[in-house]
Amino acid sequence: MRAMIANGVRIDESFAEAFPMRGTAIIITAPNLKWARQAAVTMTGFATSVIGCKVEAGLDRDVPESETPDGRPGVRVLMFSMSTDMLQTQLVTRAGQCVLTSPGSACFNDLDAPDRMPIGDQLRYFGDGWQISKKFLGRHFWRVPVMDGEFLCEATVGLTKKAVGGGNLLIMGANFATTMNACEHAIEAMNAVDGAIMPFPGGVVRSGSKVGSKYAGVPASTNDAYCPTLRGIAKSALEEDIGCVLEIVIDGLDEKAVAEAMRAGLAAIVKLGPKDGALRVGAGNYGGKLGPFHFHLKDLLP
Repeated sequence: MRAMIANGVRIDESFAEAFPMRGTAIIITAPNLKWARQAAVTMTGFATSVIGCKVEAGLDRDVPESETPDGRPGVRVLMFSMSTDMLQTQLVTRAGQCVLTSPGSACFNDLDAPDRMPIGDQLRYFGDGWQISKKFLGRHFWRVPVMDGEFLCEATVGLTKKAVGGGNLLIMGANFATTMNACEHAIEAMNAVDGAIMPFPGGVVRSGSKVGSKYAGVPASTNDAYCPTLRGIAKSALEEDIGCVLEIVIDGLDEKAVAEAMRAGLAAIVKLGPKDGALRVGAGNYGGKLGPFHFHLKDLLP
């Protein structure tokens, strides 16, 4: 595999291969940003990969009072899954267990899309007949009585079938400290891109995987070609100067959001340079045979 050089960082002439997903966006508000974030963080827990979690979710951005339906501070949450049914199930379950339960919370749609999924239309039943339907400015809400007052929730949320999941960067460095430093710089830049999330812990995953396993029933297993400890034992994709590999996975409401997030992350890594950051950046793909979205690193370089 040929490599390009940008500010001393080797950039693989490769591409990230991504897949179609279903996606939605909601705004969670609360009396203050602390509790809006708490509800959002709780709702997006255990939502790193559809392989094990059935949904991928994360915090997109903080939303100021001037931009929320109820004039309170909020957090925008994005959720993605491989099917509409699974996304709807996870959305309602997580909102019911994590947002409805959170003190002072409210939940609103934040995706303008022709397709819709129920949220308040299902959570209203918690009101046990005391819930109240309310329509305002063309939007439908449910007011559900709870012990601190009312839980206000939009009846339905927008659904996009043009979401993209699985954009990625493979960040390779001399050791853990410098590789992690490159990742943190990349994540900071990528978090500024609207409509995209990095669903793994802090945006970073160390257990990058390949499809399949030698064990029956295991859909994904360790990416041995990128494990430094297996160099010399397994067929390795790593040079001798690479001592650590970390991955950033990106989901977006559309193809552009994924591309922009990857572009921002790559620019931050290149700017940092190899001394304190990454020696090499690559991307994971399956030869272009499985996913229709191909994000070529050469096209994303600053």
